[in-house]
Amino acid sequence: MGEQPGEVWVVVEQTGGRPAEVSFELLGKARELAAHGGGSRTSAVIMGSGVGHLAEELVAGGADRVYIVEDHRLENYVNNTYALVLEYLIKKYRPETVLCSSSFNGSELSATVAARLGTGLAAHCVDLYINSRGDLVQVVPAFGGMVLGDILCPGSRPQMASVKPGVFQKPERDTGRTGEVIKEEAAVLNGYTSSLKVVGTVRREPSELPLEKAETVVAGGWGVGAEAWPYLEQLAAELSGAVGCTRPALDEGWAKGEHALIGTSGKTVRPRAYIGFGISGTTHHVVGMKDSGIIININTDPGAPVFQVSDYGVVADAKKFLPLLLERIREHKEK
Repeated sequence: MGEQPGEVWVVVEQTGGRPAEVSFELLGKARELAAHGGGSRTSAVIMGSGVGHLAEELVAGGADRVYIVEDHRLENYVNNTYALVLEYLIKKYRPETVLCSSSFNGSELSATVAARLGTGLAAHCVDLYINSRGDLVQVVPAFGGMVLGDILCPGSRPQMASVKPGVFQKPERDTGRTGEVIKEEAAVLNGYTSSLKVVGTVRREPSELPLEKAETVVAGGWGVGAEAWPYLEQLAAELSGAVGCTRPALDEGWAKGEHALIGTSGKTVRPRAYIGFGISGTTHHVVGMKDSGIIININTDPGAPVFQVSDYGVVADAKKFLPLLLERIREHKEK
């Protein structure tokens, strides 16, 4: 028999002592990978200052083992210092797989560590699974989102991947679970002076309902156009929902910012109802909304790919359909 594979690690993101929800989403997927032969157990790695109290929460979220590195030099995320510590831990414990978030920090950290270790990294994955040989298959959109490609790293370990928040379902927390906690020192930072320095932290709370928390998402693409875009925003307000968009709508400046982008380079949403207007339905966008409850799409092209993932489809011009739909909804609410 071959050597048993190492652990499946999830690098936990935390801000102010609170773990990011994506870390629990990744713990759920990590447990699935380990169960299918991709690792011996699921482990969480958390670095920071004053983060030891999170071990119990991470175990309840699915971790069998929690590695904790607490140090005042890790109070704020700095790529250089975090990369040194994570590289040290990986070399010491030799995990089979390391999963990170595709957030700004996670993308930077995972790429830095993969380069230092001389291993591969698949970024912005939309799925992960173990093949018959026991290798991690990392599924990423390719050719502008037209196809999905499988990436493997058979010759190097650990296998590393980053995943956008919302791609995987967050498992139910089990407060009855027990796990092992291992505390490590950040001795690798002794005598090291980073060329990067945190000069300040600015946090801004979103003024609108976050897209990923909305029960109704109204999304617009190229087919909406600049003149009809205000109708989209009004419709979202009438439905107590949030406005999402595709890349073309964002590039044209119709949408208000990157926070509204749905897809592989944006957010993954699972609202109870998704209503899309003027969206063709490339894989790049569809992977970010395909798991919504009810999917409704309006497009002039009856052969638009988006209709393949829709529960209801309307062949119509979004520019003309939007104001009519808005009028009917308002009439209904007035009764």
